[in-house]
Amino acid sequence: MGFCCVILPYSNALAQNDPLPSWNSGAVRTSITDFVARVSTPGGADFVPPAERIAVFDNDGTLWCEQPIYFQAAFALDRVKAMAPHHPEWKGRQPFKAFLSGDKKALAEQGEKGLLTLVTAAHSGMTTDEFAKSVADWLATAKHPRFNRPYNELVYQPMVELLAYLRTNGFKTFIVSGGGVEFMRVWAEKAYGIPPEQVVGSSGVTKYQLDTAGKPSLLKTAKIQFIDDGPGKPVGINMMIGRRPILAFGNSDGDHQMLQWTMAGSGARFAGIVHHTDAAREYAYDHPSKVGQLDEAWEEAKAKGWTVVDMKQDWNKVFAFEP
Repeated sequence: MGFCCVILPYSNALAQNDPLPSWNSGAVRTSITDFVARVSTPGGADFVPPAERIAVFDNDGTLWCEQPIYFQAAFALDRVKAMAPHHPEWKGRQPFKAFLSGDKKALAEQGEKGLLTLVTAAHSGMTTDEFAKSVADWLATAKHPRFNRPYNELVYQPMVELLAYLRTNGFKTFIVSGGGVEFMRVWAEKAYGIPPEQVVGSSGVTKYQLDTAGKPSLLKTAKIQFIDDGPGKPVGINMMIGRRPILAFGNSDGDHQMLQWTMAGSGARFAGIVHHTDAAREYAYDHPSKVGQLDEAWEEAKAKGWTVVDMKQDWNKVFAFEP
C-alpha cells in the first residue's frame, strides 16, 4: 500500500508536467515546442514580446469536427424545422417546401442558394439574446449522427491542449473562422478557453431597437455584413485583432490566405495544418471534399515546409471522451 501511495502521485505528476499529452512524440510535436521555446525565451534571437504573441486558429476541422456537414449548418437545418410551425407559408415556398417534406431531389435543385436561404432564416428575425439561447438549447439536445454525442463534445483534445500550452507561454489565442461569430461565441470559451472578444467570424447586420418599454436590443437581420473565409480571414484579423499573428493553424483551403498572411511577416513564424487522415477515430479527407477541401494550402505547405499534423500518426487521442 505504501508503494502505491508513492508511485501513483509521481505518475500523476509526470502526466501533469506534460502540457501536450495527446500529441505523440515526433517531428510535428517538436516543431511546435521548439517554436514556442524560441519566441518565449528572453534574450533569444527569435524572442517575441508577449503582446505580439498572437496565435489564430480556424474552427471547423481545426478545433472541432466538421463532418458530415458543418455543425452550424446542422444547427440551421434543425432550427428551420423547429421554426416551421410558426411559418405556415413555408409549406408552399422553396426551398422550405422541399426541405420540410424531405424531397432531397428538389432541395438539391435549389443548390447553394437554397441552403443559404435556409441558413439565413435560422439566423435572422430575432434578437442576439434570443439567438444565443437557441444555440445553447440546440447544443444541449442535438447529437452528432455518427458519434451520438453533443456537438460541442467533438472538440479535438490535442488542440485544446495546444491552446492552453500557448497561453501558458504568453500567447493570446484567437479563433478566426468562416463560421458565424455569434454562433461560436455561445460555447467557445467553455470549449477552448477563448473568450467571446477573441472570436473573429462571419457576421450579419444587426439593428439596434427599443421595445415598447424602452428596453434596447439588437435585432439580427437577413443581410450579410462580413464573410470571414478565404481572403476574408486576413481582412478580419486586421480589422478585429490589429496585429499580424506569428502562429496560425488551419485545415483547409479556406485557411490558405490566413496562413500566407501569418508567414509573410518578419521574424519567427509558424503555420500549421491539421490533415484529416483517421477514418477510424474521426474522418479521412482532403481533396476532393465538399467540406474542408485541402488542396492549394497542402501544396504550399509541402513546398514551404509548414507543419502538417497527420491526425492518425501525430495524435494518440482525438476526442476527450476516447478511452
